[in-house]
Amino acid sequence: MLSKLKSLFQSYVDASNTPDTQDPLQENLIAAILMIEVMKSDHHLDDREEQELLTVLITTFGLDEASAAELHELATSKAEESTSLFEFTAQINAHFSNEAKLSLIKNMWRIAFADGEIDRYEDGVIRQVSELIYVSHSDFIRMKIEARDLN
Repeated sequence: MLSKLKSLFQSYVDASNTPDTQDPLQENLIAAILMIEVMKSDHHLDDREEQELLTVLITTFGLDEASAAELHELATSKAEESTSLFEFTAQINAHFSNEAKLSLIKNMWRIAFADGEIDRYEDGVIRQVSELIYVSHSDFIRMKIEARDLN
């Protein structure tokens, strides 16, 4: 799995994938990166957020614990290198269904709620991603409420 994730990361860096060949693992990587951006936004990494991220990776993407940990590590590395959300949101717009976009926003809210408080920077990142991927404000609020009710 690690070698597959590394090759996926390399293909992402090389931008060699066309819209018709989007790999589900690459979609998982993009989603994980954006969830990590929420975690980083308040400049305080909380163990509860880390645990919630792993839970989301396992339950949403159907990964085992080892694969989820590898994806987390790879996504963290890529998030550290990124300079803009646009590089990820452009790919989301090209490849994600509306249902997948809503799931991403809900999962980002799950990460934000994990430590028991929503920081304004966490809210801002989720709001910005939501706007960039054309999620309506009503769906943005609905995903927030659904995520809050899970915690």
